[in-house]
Amino acid sequence: MGKIRLYIDHRFAPGQPVPLDTDQSHYLSTVMRLGAGAEIAVFNGRDGEWTARLVSAGKRGGEVELVGQVAPQLDPPDLWLVFAPIKKARTDFIVEKAAELGAARILPVQTDHTNSERIRQDRLQAHAVEAAEQCGGTFVPPVEALVPLGRLLDGWDQGRRILWADEALAGPAETLAGLPGGPWAVLIGPEGGWSEAERQRLAGMGCVHRVSLGPRVLRADTAAVAALTLWQVALGDWR
Repeated sequence: MGKIRLYIDHRFAPGQPVPLDTDQSHYLSTVMRLGAGAEIAVFNGRDGEWTARLVSAGKRGGEVELVGQVAPQLDPPDLWLVFAPIKKARTDFIVEKAAELGAARILPVQTDHTNSERIRQDRLQAHAVEAAEQCGGTFVPPVEALVPLGRLLDGWDQGRRILWADEALAGPAETLAGLPGGPWAVLIGPEGGWSEAERQRLAGMGCVHRVSLGPRVLRADTAAVAALTLWQVALGDWR
């Protein structure tokens, strides 16, 4: 059996009792069939990974007792993913992979050609949590509420560069060698592509770097994975 890991948003200290919600309690007792005394791994996104001992688990919740830290906190680089939501399952995929690949913040945006006009922020946040639990991470990126792209750009900090995955540049993929470090955001567009007004605005921003993701036009979910990977290899914590 692989190591069971749970994200618990609670203060951690040796010997500290930590409550389980009903879903976590059901998972441990009914799905994994663990009894009192069983040890699992837990993390809270701030204090690294800890060993915890199961005290109780029932229909109304449960409790674990923290034993001690076994791995330090590993935060991702200062990289955001800004993307236009697409179909439900593929949006879920984007959020999951962004969490696995080391995005520090996930920002869905409404563009002129975005197919989806709303998201379930709580459901997407749960997918980010699950991805961190399964990939061994100790950080869970926040998934923000859906906002219009124009509003996001109105308040944009010019010190945060934007890696714009522009399908119009289809051709040899770029290595991103020579680009400066510091805070960045990866920008992925909608299935319907960018409007001319959006293109003009992005092209006029000095902090935007247009990039090709290869000779084929990628689906939005594939483009998100490809762009995050390119950035991590060149500028992130994969080096």
